[in-house]
Amino acid sequence: MIALLFDIVGMAGTFLVVGAFFLLQLNKASPTGLMYNIMNLTGAILLLISLCYNFNLASFVIEIFWIAASLIGLFKYVKNKPTLATN
Repeated sequence: MIALLFDIVGMAGTFLVVGAFFLLQLNKASPTGLMYNIMNLTGAILLLISLCYNFNLASFVIEIFWIAASLIGLFKYVKNKPTLATN
């Protein structure tokens, strides 16, 4: 039963990462946008959680890099987001 839960978490992560890529290819998401980076970050975290049950070093390493890349994208998004001027 616990294995099924980790499989569901991992599949949700897979759908998020692959879904983000499909949205990018269909011009429905921007590689510098919030949605794309949040989907990738969340997907990578879910995949990392699933790897806690069924560990694979290569998959673990790529998810760490995917998380780092997503965090960089989110940081750049926040940094470059125009602020509203208040008077």
